[in-house]
Amino acid sequence: MPLFPISLKLRGRLCVVVGGGVVAESKIQSLLAAEAHVVVVAPEVTETVAAWARAGQIEWQVKAFATDDLCGAFLVVAGTSSPQVNHEVFQQCEAEGILCNVVDDPEFCHFYYPAVLRRGALQIAISTEGQSPALAQRLRRELEAQFGPEYEQWLEWLGAARRFLRSEGKDPEETKRLLHQLASEEMFEKFLREGERELIGRSNS
Repeated sequence: MPLFPISLKLRGRLCVVVGGGVVAESKIQSLLAAEAHVVVVAPEVTETVAAWARAGQIEWQVKAFATDDLCGAFLVVAGTSSPQVNHEVFQQCEAEGILCNVVDDPEFCHFYYPAVLRRGALQIAISTEGQSPALAQRLRRELEAQFGPEYEQWLEWLGAARRFLRSEGKDPEETKRLLHQLASEEMFEKFLREGERELIGRSNS
């Protein structure tokens, strides 16, 4: 089934994770990074998940899954050690129109977790539609070497330039042309050279 690639804004949205083991932990962490309102439903959780609950970063319901646990959820992740429970969660989400991911069970997923390279606001996501997460992870590692930490600073600069140009009220087509020019490989190399000179100047002062 073809996938529709999107980047979801989850800040403040209710995201329920059923399960609190090692498998669920990484999914919880990614939801926290997106500033979602995370509720974990599990009788037991890892120490890391418990620490998040103590710190008030998540809500932990110390119980077995029940269908009403999904009330009001925008997105659900099922990551228990029981396929039966995971499939029950999925079927409930299917009936209520809630996005659901059953970890490591592609047939019971409305969406997949891509392998993601992050450089500040820059995110490069790689999906194999659940066929080979190992390949997605290998490609991510290769991209990490190609897109280094310097891209985070450059993207911040590009964002500032975009806001400035759009505030100038110039012709939209001219603004578009300038923005594409600024995002070119040539400008990136110039940005790196100027940054390097600045560092050298500071070290000599």
